[in-house]
Amino acid sequence: MAIHFSVNQQEVEVGPGEEEMPLLWFLREKLRLTGSKFGCGIGQCGACTVHINGTAVRSCLLPVGQLQGSQIRTIEGLAPTGQLHPVQQAWLDQDVPQCGYCQAGQIMAAVSLLERINQPTDQQISDNMTNICRCGTYTRIRKAIRQAAETHAEKPVTEA
Repeated sequence: MAIHFSVNQQEVEVGPGEEEMPLLWFLREKLRLTGSKFGCGIGQCGACTVHINGTAVRSCLLPVGQLQGSQIRTIEGLAPTGQLHPVQQAWLDQDVPQCGYCQAGQIMAAVSLLERINQPTDQQISDNMTNICRCGTYTRIRKAIRQAAETHAEKPVTEA
């Protein structure tokens, strides 16, 4: 039986026999969405972080057979119109990446955090940003999250 879900608002189908394939490899090998990276393969480092139904999830261990009806968003889906997401812009403004390998996962974790807590405290940032950066850019990551939160707070609320 085929599994259906969406990736960056595009419907996809997983054929029979592929249900055990980890989402990370489905994204990279089948859909050619290579922003999410393989880091550790055991769900610890976070380089493979994507959003599933709005929640940041490590994709390296999650079989696609468990995703029926899910909504997946990858780093490629953050800027569908070409305009950078505020977190992506803050990452550039704060010169966060050093080697850059973990950055897609870090950004996806930060976006998830800010979608749940629009003005996180330092403790909330520490508690929620559990991805590993081997280069140690944690201070710049924190600054970028603060900048993105301020940018979000400055946007005027529009009445419907």
